[in-house]
Amino acid sequence: MSVARQQPIVNALSVDVEDYFQVSAMAPRIRREDWDHIPCRIERNVDLLLGLFDEHGAKATFFTLGWIAQRYPMLVRRIVDAGHELASHGDSHLRASEQSPQDFLADIVRAKALLQDIAGVPVQGYRAPSFSIGDGNLWAFDCLEQAGYRYSSSVYPVQHDHYGMPDAPRFPYQPAQSLTEIPVTTARALGRNLPAGGGGYFRLLPYAVSRWAIRRVNQQDRQPAIFYTHPWEFDPEQPRVADIDWKTRFRHYVNLHRTESRLRRLVQDFKWDRVDRVFGFEAA
Repeated sequence: MSVARQQPIVNALSVDVEDYFQVSAMAPRIRREDWDHIPCRIERNVDLLLGLFDEHGAKATFFTLGWIAQRYPMLVRRIVDAGHELASHGDSHLRASEQSPQDFLADIVRAKALLQDIAGVPVQGYRAPSFSIGDGNLWAFDCLEQAGYRYSSSVYPVQHDHYGMPDAPRFPYQPAQSLTEIPVTTARALGRNLPAGGGGYFRLLPYAVSRWAIRRVNQQDRQPAIFYTHPWEFDPEQPRVADIDWKTRFRHYVNLHRTESRLRRLVQDFKWDRVDRVFGFEAA
């Protein structure tokens, strides 16, 4: 009698909808009050992703910045009309760790209401800018619960100079009574958590490393991976920001010309869906 093959695990694909000049690492050089005067390339880049996902039958969750949604409401509607999940990236792209609990709560309430009003769908998920929920501001989870979010994907269990909570659980857990945290994916090897969830590591390292790590999580841990990217990572022609330090320049611009082809391979090599469906939060 033959043994039935295990069905491939469906992984969660996500996009942080922010533009190149809103990246936290650029904040020392770009004033927030100047954002409205900088050429925005978000529509071109999100539309590229929508086309790529449609071509390969992949669905994703778009953690969308309120600042973007307010100025490009038709883009938000295109995301939802294409069958993707709309989630919140906050309103003003301030790190959670740089806000008071009161200011953070106001930001996430404002973003949720704005997105829901534009799209006419419930917004259940949230991702903190720069994965900025950590040991020093665990109160943020209580704020998210109070604001009516059902899940967060704001923790990256790695060691990093700008973010990370390496001792956090690697897979979904409940930091508040009615809130689930879904950490960005790491692969466990050599006694440490290795980043496996996308972003700069996806551009810096050969594609085979990301494929190996996600397969390891699927096959060894029997868990779905959660992967993230940004629209600006598919835009090698984006304007260059002057007078940034070498580390920021390297991290932001390395291999932008390779991201699209790598993502195409990723969506072909694995099965992908929205965060809410993969982890059981789809609204009735």
